[in-house]
Amino acid sequence: MTPRQRRFVEEYIVDLNATQAAIRAGYSRRTAVKIGSENLIKPDIAREIQRAMDERAARTGVTAERVLREIAKLAFLDIRKAFNADGSMKPLDQLDDDTAAAIAGLEVSEELDEDGEVVRARLKKLKLSDKIGALTLLARHLGMLNDKLTLKGDAENPLTLLVKAVQGTSIKPVQTSAIAPALSTH
Repeated sequence: MTPRQRRFVEEYIVDLNATQAAIRAGYSRRTAVKIGSENLIKPDIAREIQRAMDERAARTGVTAERVLREIAKLAFLDIRKAFNADGSMKPLDQLDDDTAAAIAGLEVSEELDEDGEVVRARLKKLKLSDKIGALTLLARHLGMLNDKLTLKGDAENPLTLLVKAVQGTSIKPVQTSAIAPALSTH
């Protein structure tokens, strides 16, 4: 690989944008789209990109499996785990990891003494992560959602189907040459 191609790999893993990676690597803006696309399909560059991404995943611990596990925590949260039998919320340090991970925010009211020290804190609101969003992401990952736009051809066009359904039961078309003389006599 050339030094510019190595630079392309480094820039590509920043944002996974081949055009911008090509520009940042020093390729011409005018040819960046073409060069970026070409670089992605070159076997040695593709292998280097995969190696760099695998290295980053190992270093950061961010993997597809981990992301799916976190989404699953949000999607399958059982809110009852956050509460005691009497309906009071468990202290945060007593929540299991999955339940704590699903909490997006808390609103707490505090009572202060005359020195400004907190005497008592009371939970006012508990905001959970978006369960529907998490379920949607999982469903999409599993191929359960069809997000692709499908264009129907003329054979499936509702107007075409209607015309075909009534053909033979409607008035037959008349040739315009037969009508023209009759119109000109008036």
